[in-house]
Amino acid sequence: MDRSELESRISNDTSPVFAARELLRESYNADAEAFQQGADVRALVLARANTIDKVLRLIWNRYPFSRSADIALVAVGGYGRGELHPHSDIDLLILTRNGIEEDWQEDLGAFVTLLWDLKLDIGHSVRSLAESIQAAREDITILTNLLETRTIAGPDGLRAELSEMVYSDDVSSDRDYFLAKREEQQQRHKKYGDTEYNLEPNVKGSPGALRDIQTIGWITKRHFGLQNIADLTRFSILTEEEHQILYQGETFLWRLRFGLQLLADRNENRLLFDHQRALAQMLGYQDEGKRLGVELMMQQYYRTVLALAELADVILQYYDEAIIGSGGEDEIRPLNKRFQVRNLYIEAVNNQVFAYAPYAIMEIFVLMAQHPEIKGIRATTIRSLRAHRHLIDDAFRSDLAVTTLFMELLRTPHALDQTLSAMKKYNVLGRYLPEFGQIIGQMQHDLFHIYTVDAHTMRVIRNMVRLNSTEARTEYPLASRLIHRLPKLETLFIAGLYHDVAKGRGGDHSELGAIDAEAFCERHHLSERDTQLVSWLVENHLLMSMTAQRKDISDPDIIQAFARAVPSLAHLDYLYILTVCDISATNPKLWNTWRASLLRQLYIETKRALRRGTDNPVDRQSWIRATQEEAREILHAQNMTDEQIDQIWNTVDDEYFLQDSTVDIAWQTAAIIRHGDNPDPLVLIRDTRGGPTDGYSQIIIYMKDRVALFAATTAVLEQLNLNIVDARINSTEGPYSISSYVVLDDKGQPLGIDPARKERVRKRLIEELDDPEDYPDIIHRRTPRQLKHFAFPTEVTFSNDTINQRTVMELITPDRPGLLARIGQVLLEHRVRLTNAKIATLGERVEDVFFITDEQGDPLRDPGVCQALQQDLCKMLDEIQ
Repeated sequence: MDRSELESRISNDTSPVFAARELLRESYNADAEAFQQGADVRALVLARANTIDKVLRLIWNRYPFSRSADIALVAVGGYGRGELHPHSDIDLLILTRNGIEEDWQEDLGAFVTLLWDLKLDIGHSVRSLAESIQAAREDITILTNLLETRTIAGPDGLRAELSEMVYSDDVSSDRDYFLAKREEQQQRHKKYGDTEYNLEPNVKGSPGALRDIQTIGWITKRHFGLQNIADLTRFSILTEEEHQILYQGETFLWRLRFGLQLLADRNENRLLFDHQRALAQMLGYQDEGKRLGVELMMQQYYRTVLALAELADVILQYYDEAIIGSGGEDEIRPLNKRFQVRNLYIEAVNNQVFAYAPYAIMEIFVLMAQHPEIKGIRATTIRSLRAHRHLIDDAFRSDLAVTTLFMELLRTPHALDQTLSAMKKYNVLGRYLPEFGQIIGQMQHDLFHIYTVDAHTMRVIRNMVRLNSTEARTEYPLASRLIHRLPKLETLFIAGLYHDVAKGRGGDHSELGAIDAEAFCERHHLSERDTQLVSWLVENHLLMSMTAQRKDISDPDIIQAFARAVPSLAHLDYLYILTVCDISATNPKLWNTWRASLLRQLYIETKRALRRGTDNPVDRQSWIRATQEEAREILHAQNMTDEQIDQIWNTVDDEYFLQDSTVDIAWQTAAIIRHGDNPDPLVLIRDTRGGPTDGYSQIIIYMKDRVALFAATTAVLEQLNLNIVDARINSTEGPYSISSYVVLDDKGQPLGIDPARKERVRKRLIEELDDPEDYPDIIHRRTPRQLKHFAFPTEVTFSNDTINQRTVMELITPDRPGLLARIGQVLLEHRVRLTNAKIATLGERVEDVFFITDEQGDPLRDPGVCQALQQDLCKMLDEIQ
């Protein structure tokens, strides 16, 4: 049947459901095909609304009430604007003059039921004119819906009467409506973390997205009574350029939303990882070198909403002055010949300031930094900035007045991150530092880097600034002390600005960034010494975190090697602070007390090595003897004899005394002595304070050694929803072994906050490990939604640690429930012993390092054994769903 026949059947058949569904289905499919062929999304959104209009009108006209002059079917909200995406809500108002007449009730019920039978996402209300006005007075959302209405069927006069009343001060004053919508926007932005840069943004509700455009439209309509946002230009609220930014930004977001709803087959507005790759492909984004098509799409999204957020600032500030500030006397305070403060907003004294003094483009931000009471830049000056940004060229960047001002900005004590963010928002920072401009909106399609590169960089600077605060003494105790020892904070800020500036270019971003940083320093006339320091920091900004997380920092040789890479104590101080600020700005889940303790331990040991001199490394045997002597003194104080102590210590290898603190060794030894000949496993659990496990729970297991021990223990701990961050198995020369695990619960807390649970964990371990050869089932929890979209092949590499006579196995694989237990199972099958493990979960990636030996305690020297182990690990882990 063609469209005209379907429309006829909707009007005349006894049951119009089949014909209506068929018409809607054909229309939907045609729109979907047209979209994928590149049709204008605005035409498709309008066409969808027109199709729904037609179906609703045909169904409405089937009923006798449709001939009354006192009832109408009215589209409200987004549908009232004539906008419908494939699965958008269809908001309807059945509007009556004086209420529902008795003979309408049954037919109205049948009408609404029929719409539900069509599976339309209908939101409807039935109100008289008086009821609608009262509801609008009581609820700002209803009032907003009624600002945008269209008559679908019935007399248009009813809707016109309603609209006239809705726009009157009797319902809400212009001022009250503006304040309510601004507060609503602020609360919505807060819900999304007050950032445009969410990993899975909402194209409708996130800052800078469609709801912000709609908010501008609603306030404008209430203020001027406009019906079309294009009319904004008639009132000089928007320049032609700004109108294009608004129009093109909305069009781009509509394309994302339209395609997203086609892919999800529902009213979906979140750019979930589930859909991002497919949407990018649908919209024609292709991989460019190492940049994925999905990353290019998301960069355009972030840059679009950043531009829209800037524009929203201008428009809402205009309304603030026009609606809230009207009638009052302005408070003006001069700052210099070029700038003044009007009602706490900085403005140029005239719109030509930037033309005759281009350096003022930088000066305005320096003044904002020097006067923290300034709330922002006045709308007229933002426009002037935009009009003169083209003056930021190579000559501008090399102008001594400009470079001096930028260095003054870096040296001014203030919230530098906020000033730099404002410079970025108004597209000044990206033009002044073109290398920084390239990373604006650049994301990495993973769960580890949850911010775009520029947003991450701003958070790094923010963390550096916060180190001077009282709160930082608790969160970053060592870094907050060291920050006061740095001779020049600006060198730290520059390193923070440039540490990731070369991401996405191909090649080593640390090396490329160091070249950019050096050029910056030379252009800004830093000394050779400071230039070398900044360049070194950028090139080595990952060195400390990689060493702490992937290497055995209890090994004196590792400390010595790291110390040789650090030129001085000053370099170490700068690098430690940069590393702390970088890690904690990458992902909120990444920075924790465990990583903090590892970095602190590496810093302290390296500081000792540097003071001792890198040519005078510590002797391993001297280290071991010193550790034993200190632990022995503690044990003597607890009435332990040398005979009892030596009976335990003679069975453990030297590694045991290199990896634990003297307090831990004494605590464990005393517990083992007290345990005596008890055949049950000894399980000790305690929360630690101070030392490398600060803020975590440490589990010590002493029992008869078994090859299945690691597999069994990790299976139990994962069943108990405990997150393992470190594991070590110290096999002894006798029949017993000492295993150590550092864990957190599923909420990231130590077990001490729940003593009953700690006891349950202890009893469960004893019960299950009594016979670890019969180890418990590996958990089979469902893989979280986000992780499913980041599958990649497991990588396993081997190298031999000749100093410690062991093999280092590095494993990179997607994170999955039960992962460690499965790894333990494969090691067990290959009769490989584990002596230590460094556990690191980085978003969707697990990057673990295992220190292993054969059954005799020697490194794995047979390449065939390593190859078989590698193949089985890859096969086992890649099959996990």
